[in-house]
Amino acid sequence: MTTSLVLTFIGPDRPGLVNAISEKIAAGGGSWLESRLVHLAGQFTGIVLVRAPANAAPGLTAALAELQADGLSVTVAEGRETAPAQDFETLSLEVLGHERPGIVRDVTQTLRKLGVNIEELSSTIESAPFTGEEMFRATLTVSVPAHVAVDDVRHSLEKLADEIMVDLKTGAEAAA
Repeated sequence: MTTSLVLTFIGPDRPGLVNAISEKIAAGGGSWLESRLVHLAGQFTGIVLVRAPANAAPGLTAALAELQADGLSVTVAEGRETAPAQDFETLSLEVLGHERPGIVRDVTQTLRKLGVNIEELSSTIESAPFTGEEMFRATLTVSVPAHVAVDDVRHSLEKLADEIMVDLKTGAEAAA
């Protein structure tokens, strides 16, 4: 029997950091399945899905905690069985607008009010062509309940501000 562990970590960036984590996982009998890792403002942070034999999970968790001696903050949570699939449509959203405080709060609040679940979100700041103004770009994968129209999602997000543009991809487009 196996268990899923979700590992999150953050610490000062340095060569060998990912290797140190992967060595602990492999030595503890775990398999590194999925991950998102990124360097932000001098810190290296990530989230990793690990599968391990159920009887090895406590030892693996303890071994990963040893990395804190190297200045790495590590958290391990046991995965849960996901709920049975409901009637949702997967959408890919791309939001682009002038950078301003609160844009992520406003977008996520709008989605929450519609009952839309965020599966994945990534964002960045980039320079606008010609003007060099800061532009906020976010890419989201969301699950929209069957009772919510895709156009309602688009219109609700576009109401946030005149400068926000929203591009939606549905079904097979979203999976690509």
